Amino acid sequence: MSPVNASTDHWQKIVRGCAEIISEAELKDKLEKSKPLRIKLGVDPTAPDLHLGHLVVLRKLKTFQDLGHQVEFIIGDFTARIGDPSGQSATRPTLKPQEVWEHAKTYQDQVFRVLKKESTQVRFNSTWLNSLGIPGLLDLQRRVSVAQMLQRADFAERFKNERPISLLELIYPVLQGYDSVAIQADVELGGTDQKFNLLMGREVQTDFKQEPQVVMTMPLLEGLDGVRKMSKSYGNYVAFNDPPKEMFGKIMSIPDSLMSKYAELLTDLDPRLLQSMHPREAKALLAKTITAQFYEADAAEKEAQTFDKVFSRKEVPEDIPEHAGKYNQRIAVFLVESKLAESKNEATRLLQQGAVEVDGKRVGNDFNLKFDKPVIVRVGKRRFMRFIPVHLSE
Repeated sequence: MSPVNASTDHWQKIVRGCAEIISEAELKDKLEKSKPLRIKLGVDPTAPDLHLGHLVVLRKLKTFQDLGHQVEFIIGDFTARIGDPSGQSATRPTLKPQEVWEHAKTYQDQVFRVLKKESTQVRFNSTWLNSLGIPGLLDLQRRVSVAQMLQRADFAERFKNERPISLLELIYPVLQGYDSVAIQADVELGGTDQKFNLLMGREVQTDFKQEPQVVMTMPLLEGLDGVRKMSKSYGNYVAFNDPPKEMFGKIMSIPDSLMSKYAELLTDLDPRLLQSMHPREAKALLAKTITAQFYEADAAEKEAQTFDKVFSRKEVPEDIPEHAGKYNQRIAVFLVESKLAESKNEATRLLQQGAVEVDGKRVGNDFNLKFDKPVIVRVGKRRFMRFIPVHLSE
């Protein structure tokens, strides 16, 4: 497939959802040359799982890939041991090499659930950064001033408030910029929080007499709480490896206000279509569309039907897990032993809030309720457990 030309209607696919392009004129010029471009995305393997926040930039990579360009997926196994200072108010803890390698392996496994393997070049930046040596590292650092580093907002804020900034953190953006030199990147993608690092790539390339890359930033995706960016550390994420049932259910829990943004950044759906639908139907379509990107369409459809059965028609799902407990077991003990509650305090809180149902009836504050027969316990909207009483001999 020949690469896309900037004059075609494919341009709209390239720019869909982008926060900023530096610059559009340069990107069009590169596309006009009708040769495959090297499209770079660098990801530090600081956590074991990719999530929908990563899908935003991966889908943009996939767009370029579908249009005939070469994807350069950079796993920052070297830079991960320093830690990206972007958006940080304090120095990140240093990761151990074993942690980095374990995370890197999962990234390789997961990224091809979105990208095509045959036209994706996976590289580790330790390949060229390790070979720099002390002389090469010193030569690289002399090309950038401390004043330039302090121009970035997070460094400036920490400097102003007399919070530490390590020399390693000052080096990080330059090393990421050198990644672009090493692979001769034409375009680099990243979130809006990565703008300083991506622009550093342009500067370092120019200093090495290379044509500077075009920078394309994508919006950060808010997580399930609708407030903070999606992150495993915030617990508001949907992971690539979530089972289809969990993935579908999590997406159904996002605030209505985020539906258009999720549609634009994570699917090919027209956000206007969702706006014309009933919110529940729109969200179900969104959840099914996203889930189908990771699993078979039949699996996504099954979860949509199950969700409708349980939550719209108030029916009980078919595949309820079971927990065997002592005959005449009290409700609070059952909640803890079955992992429906993490502690007795949480079990008490759930009962007080009216979040627990037994065979379709709300329990309320009946803490002394005992089970002497099989029952179905429901906590909140999505968690079910079937209690099986067991008679224990004296």
